[in-house]
Amino acid sequence: MERPVSRRTVLATLGGAATVALAGCLGGPDQSHDCELTEPDPVTDLERPTLGPDDADVVVSAFDDFACPHCATFKLDAFPEFRTEYVEEGLVQFRQYDFPIPADGDWSEPVANAARGVQERFDDETYFEYATLLFEQLRGDGYSYEAIEEHAETVGDDGCLAIADAEFEPYETVVGADREEGVNRGVSGTPTVFVDDQQVDPTYDAISAAIDDRL
Repeated sequence: MERPVSRRTVLATLGGAATVALAGCLGGPDQSHDCELTEPDPVTDLERPTLGPDDADVVVSAFDDFACPHCATFKLDAFPEFRTEYVEEGLVQFRQYDFPIPADGDWSEPVANAARGVQERFDDETYFEYATLLFEQLRGDGYSYEAIEEHAETVGDDGCLAIADAEFEPYETVVGADREEGVNRGVSGTPTVFVDDQQVDPTYDAISAAIDDRL
């Protein structure tokens, strides 16, 4: 995977300048871009992404790391059927939590920040659309700033804003709060899935069986 320069490195190099032009200076041609990045203001409060009604009989919670291949398997293979059969039928509310282990020290938190930026600028549905594209990217060629930008533009966002979110991590507090919630619930790896308060295997069959027991 191509590695980004950390925000601390950029800020140290530029003396904390708020606006930085990073085209061509991110460690190689695969990471170059034409964006002039302005550091976003920190965000300390943002509701976690959810799907499904607030009054659903069952709540399913998932703790994921965007750089975790097993999370990609859950989100791309098990989640779509679960979403169709239970969430879209109004039987379940699904709650998404960030839990950067990190599976990849370069990308776990930057990609989570890019995704939360899309959520804040648009809505939860767009977040999940973007998350799907990101996990497909992980399963394919792996992450890069170019990919973060391209997929953000696919869902209608400004790709340069997504890169800025990945670089400066303005949602660090929000992502950290999700991770703390996971630690409090005993999460030690990803993906971890709960049906109400019961931890289950991150497979459609296990999730479905636990939901059916409650309906």
